[in-house]
Amino acid sequence: MGKLILLRHGQSLYNKENLFTGWTDIDLSEEGRAEAAEAGKILAENDLFPGICFTSWLKRAIHTAQIALREMEWEHIDLIKSWKINERHYGAWQRHNKDAIKKEVGEETFIAIRRGYDTPPPPLPPGDPRGPEFDPKYRSLDPSLLPRSESLKDTRKRSLNYFAERIAPELARNKTVLVSAHGNSLRALTMAIEHLTPAEVVKVEIPTGIPILYEFDETLHLLKKQILKKENS
Repeated sequence: MGKLILLRHGQSLYNKENLFTGWTDIDLSEEGRAEAAEAGKILAENDLFPGICFTSWLKRAIHTAQIALREMEWEHIDLIKSWKINERHYGAWQRHNKDAIKKEVGEETFIAIRRGYDTPPPPLPPGDPRGPEFDPKYRSLDPSLLPRSESLKDTRKRSLNYFAERIAPELARNKTVLVSAHGNSLRALTMAIEHLTPAEVVKVEIPTGIPILYEFDETLHLLKKQILKKENS
């Protein structure tokens, strides 16, 4: 029976400052590091020792996985990284305060973009230094793949592509798989796994540092979902 553990990275420095992060490669806050360690303890308490781990190219997700696995004394497994499970690209909103953006565009537009399915934020203008083409880690990619802004629908397309290509085959081998990623790439996977509609996914919030467990049969039919917390909580 395949088991999939989804883990949103711990609180980042931009989460703490209430800034849109997106593809900005910002690290964990001290609280975020503590959340990652706690996630590792929870997984160990539940005897959930993954056979493989997938994460994005963003260090807040990478470090969350590393800290959790170190806490479990389970650092020998493969840690596979892909840009396809990066956070949603927030375009021109990246590095800006969420409350200030809401005040500027109005609550209706803000909610439609932030929580909705197919409405992207304003794109980064050409030549903007926040663009991924200026980040050396993306030089190996076809420039046409690099977003300037994304909706959840866009994020879902690349995340599901990677899920089908790399993650699902591991689940089909009855492995326990840990995916350390981001609020929106994990919302995209949740939407597909739970067969949620665009209207339903608006209400989905993935908490930082709390492992979510899905169990599947040999045909990858979902059997069970469980949100994992400390035994005494």
